Amino acid sequence: MATFLYKLGRLAFRRRHFVALIWVALLTLAGVGAASAPTPGSTSFSIPGTEAQRAFDLLEERFPGMSADGATARVVFKAPAGEKMTDAEHEATVKDTVKELSGGSEVVSVADPFKADAVSEDGTIAYAQVRYEVSGMELKESTKDALEQAAEDARESGLTVEIGGDALQAVPETGTGEIIGIAVAAVVLVITFGSLLAAGLPLLTAIIGVGIGVASITALASTLDLGSTTSTLATMIGLAVGIDYALFIVSRYRAELAEGREREEAAGRAVGTAGSAVVFAGLTVVIALVGLSVVNIPMLTKMGVAAAGTVAIAVLIALTMIPALLGFAGRKVRPAGEKSKLLGGGRTPKRPGRANMGTRWASFVVRRPVAVLLLGVLGLGAAAVPVSSLELGLGDDGSQPTSTTQRRAYDLLSEGFGPGFNGPLMVVVDADGSDDAQGVFDDVAKQVGDLDGVVTAMPPAPNEAGDTATITVIPDSKPSSVTTEDLVHAIRDTGTDVRADTGAEVLVTGATAMNIDVSEKLNDALVPYLILVVGLAFLLLIVVFRSILVPLKAALGFLLSVMAALGAVVAVFQWGWLSGLMGVEETGPVMSMMPIFMIGVVFGLAMDYEVFLVTRMREAYVHGEKPTQAVVTGFKHGARVVTAAAVIMIAVFSGFIGSSESMVKMIGFGLAIAVFFDAFIVRMAIVPAVLALLGRRAWWLPKWLDRVLPNVDVEGEGLRAHAAAEADRDDDKELVRA
Repeated sequence: MATFLYKLGRLAFRRRHFVALIWVALLTLAGVGAASAPTPGSTSFSIPGTEAQRAFDLLEERFPGMSADGATARVVFKAPAGEKMTDAEHEATVKDTVKELSGGSEVVSVADPFKADAVSEDGTIAYAQVRYEVSGMELKESTKDALEQAAEDARESGLTVEIGGDALQAVPETGTGEIIGIAVAAVVLVITFGSLLAAGLPLLTAIIGVGIGVASITALASTLDLGSTTSTLATMIGLAVGIDYALFIVSRYRAELAEGREREEAAGRAVGTAGSAVVFAGLTVVIALVGLSVVNIPMLTKMGVAAAGTVAIAVLIALTMIPALLGFAGRKVRPAGEKSKLLGGGRTPKRPGRANMGTRWASFVVRRPVAVLLLGVLGLGAAAVPVSSLELGLGDDGSQPTSTTQRRAYDLLSEGFGPGFNGPLMVVVDADGSDDAQGVFDDVAKQVGDLDGVVTAMPPAPNEAGDTATITVIPDSKPSSVTTEDLVHAIRDTGTDVRADTGAEVLVTGATAMNIDVSEKLNDALVPYLILVVGLAFLLLIVVFRSILVPLKAALGFLLSVMAALGAVVAVFQWGWLSGLMGVEETGPVMSMMPIFMIGVVFGLAMDYEVFLVTRMREAYVHGEKPTQAVVTGFKHGARVVTAAAVIMIAVFSGFIGSSESMVKMIGFGLAIAVFFDAFIVRMAIVPAVLALLGRRAWWLPKWLDRVLPNVDVEGEGLRAHAAAEADRDDDKELVRA
């Protein structure tokens, strides 16, 4: 592989105009496709195999026009102190609001609080429920504006009016995070390379790669039902790996120049060596992202595949466009160790010949491997302790900032009707074929109403055919609590008994039940996903490093870092540690998608550092250095670049912590802290300590396996043979001429 990539790098360097033209054409084509594509709606949110989804499908079939997955809004009214909503003036205001809302083109129904028994017992709070025919992400802006205007008109009468539900749902804005990440990345790259031009190349190629990826997603969104949120993960991951992959190749190019090679030869060798690491690092990320399909949640699968496609584009750009741009830059990209005049180039070093920080750190670690290893493992173990109290769930309006109208509406409904009112359960009874369907409906309503934890079970509401009914159940606990989850299981147990006695099927659905089912599905998929991703990457790393113990150490180190990162997430978002600093206004369960999401994304990124750092060590070992010296050599050439790559990724992910969306904030924090733990504790401390302790055993591989495995030559040994052959041919030509 190294020889093939070496030739590719030289070809791209020579044919730079052609290569640049191809990528500009692809970017233009993707941009035109995105601009001409219809506006995407939301991804069809379905959870195959869950009871909540089966109930939704049944409602669509038996209650046509009900729009079971349509958006809802609760317009909550509260009377001023000492007054009641039943006062004539306030009642008239509410009726005017209901009438105003009923005229919307996407509105299915609006329930009058005074006819729907939607007034609190003390008479101070009431709500009007609005149902729409499309989901919250698909609502027209004019519909949302009309909803907000109706609430504003009602406020003029002196009432407190807030809006809950998902009708005002919006796509989280992530532009600020991206800008912060790019700005920090630019600073880090300038410090790393000592050159504005060299620093600009990774930024330029990363932006082009993300641009092609996101534009392609937008162009295909309507056709493939990708939805408007699919590009978020692709942008986040594509930007981070795009900068990192280009960073490694430019850094190796400068190192080759420093050894005195011509620029075309240096570009070829950079792509042949660092490019091989980029290919395998990219493969591990792609495996981790595509592996999300194991969960069998279509939305998550599409997000993973879209992000994997963006990573693949980043790899191809790093292998072709970077050497082409290096060709355009010419002598403006200086050898390693040289800075541009603008950044202090040409000055005499204060301490010439002094070893760099990576060399000094690696030398310390190989002298004290046991102490460093114990300190690193114990530190990560301590950070992982909070995982023992991990609670998983999906957020609701109760986790929104108190500044939002959704959160204020949530609090008003809890105050007036109890905490469970914000998470009603919908029980669907399918009595098709029963001789006494109404009797079955009434019996189920009575049995469910008698369960512990139920405040009330509404009377059954049958469909026109009379064979299916819905029963709205109000729990006495908030939607995200363990008590509500236990109640859902209790209702389903009751349904099992009903089916045995009558043959009728009882299903529980609604947003709360759907969240519970999603959480359980994600939990069930966690171990298979971990086995699949880690197993495939383990096999891949055996091929790369031609070792058993090095990939095993890489996988165990990853598990340490991801557990420590999950512990930090629990401490901040569940326990409330440093919540003020992180802008966490409401603690609660950790998002149920977080563990599997972190495993997928962080594993791929962690293997990046493993591949880039350890391949340089293996390269030194294969070329004759002793194992401990090879560790030091690997750090001498790779530590500065890996550090820069990690800081860039942390910056990109940290930019999302400032989001008002708790889910985005949690993802940003979790990924940032995971990269910090993995890069600076696992890869920079534990890895060299373990390799120093193992010595030559680290690179042991059974002979039979060595014969079976393909030789991908990541360390570039084939390049030496190729160079020697080229030199022999040149000598022969000289002899012939002589």
